[in-house]
Amino acid sequence: MDFPRDVTAMRREFHRFPETAFLEYRTAAIVAKRLSELGYTVKAGPEIMYMDGVRGLPSDQAVTAAKEAALQAGADERWLNRMPGGQTAVCGELQRGPGPVLALRFDMDALPVHESQSDQHPPNTQGFSSIHEGRMHACGHDGHTAIGLAVAEKLAQPDARWNGTVRLIFQPAEEGGRGAQPIVASGLLDDVDIFLASHLGCQLPSGQIALTADGFLWAEKWNVTFTGRAAHAAMCPEEGRNALLAAALAVAGLYALPRDGQSDTRINVGLLQAGRTRNVIADRAYLELEIRAASSEGLKRLTEGARRTLEGAGLTQDVNVEIDLYGNAISAQSDLAIMTRLETAALATKTGTIVSNWPIGGGDDATFMMQRVQQCGGDAGYCLIGADIAAPHHSSLFDIDENALERAVRLLTAFVEDAA
Repeated sequence: MDFPRDVTAMRREFHRFPETAFLEYRTAAIVAKRLSELGYTVKAGPEIMYMDGVRGLPSDQAVTAAKEAALQAGADERWLNRMPGGQTAVCGELQRGPGPVLALRFDMDALPVHESQSDQHPPNTQGFSSIHEGRMHACGHDGHTAIGLAVAEKLAQPDARWNGTVRLIFQPAEEGGRGAQPIVASGLLDDVDIFLASHLGCQLPSGQIALTADGFLWAEKWNVTFTGRAAHAAMCPEEGRNALLAAALAVAGLYALPRDGQSDTRINVGLLQAGRTRNVIADRAYLELEIRAASSEGLKRLTEGARRTLEGAGLTQDVNVEIDLYGNAISAQSDLAIMTRLETAALATKTGTIVSNWPIGGGDDATFMMQRVQQCGGDAGYCLIGADIAAPHHSSLFDIDENALERAVRLLTAFVEDAA
């Protein structure tokens, strides 16, 4: 398959084929093949992912279906075979003599969001909207992956000015906070001297570069199952144990948890499924929620309250409540050395107006990578690249100002050259 080289064309091609967490087979295979063509030493799958303890992995059937879809869309089967069981991470490494080990992170996954078919939505009107119903690149990761490949090509040129080791990490499953930790567990970050992750948008206007993102929220993602007892809703409702009602009470209670005067907090139930039909007491309900706070202490208080609320709702209807920790995220802070090098790169390439920091407004599990690099004595950072967006992140109308793509390529290339 001939894949485009232009960063905008790459972004649009990735946008058309969105793949959700741990199922990014076409994307990962394209990335691996291109890195190999450019002369990078490529590792993938189990070589850079240790999966012990990872929750919410796709089923064998889902993996098989994703691989088959990737093959039909032109993916190289040789790379697919190196990524069993949802292990879709890819790392390309290039060495040029002595020098620091520098790593850049690019996330690849899409979201289970239905893309808008509105005639006001550019991906739709310009012919690159999602071909997969119910899946969409609604956060900019298609752009991140395209930027990563464009940077890889720039750094592989003979006249690129850097020495040492460059490690380009393409991460699955950022959404839900599950993809970074298996990579950290593999040891891939342990010898890294300089680490940088980046993100497009995040309400930062086009033409601006934030040297660091701040306000990363601590988070936990829960899957909760209520199990009751079915019964005829008219003949013998007293024999039933209403899981639907327990879940409904729980949702109302979660949103009614008291505010925290010591930590900014967020809570959201994004999915609620319950019941079978109108005349049967619902014996099962399932919900997915996330809990966030600006501090670990605030998160602890909120999770304790949420757990009491869920269990209490279960008690009201005498149903069992099972809480499964699905994913999590931590906070992190950029090192001054990374911010200084970014500023130098931004000034040298005239890629935009510089702002020192900008709130990310949520989280990113790249913070686990940052933490590991810092624990091992390296410097780590996270920057934001301004891109006007058509609608909020995770919206069905989300789209980015594509002019930001080339600016990001210039900035990150210069960051490697200046920092290495």
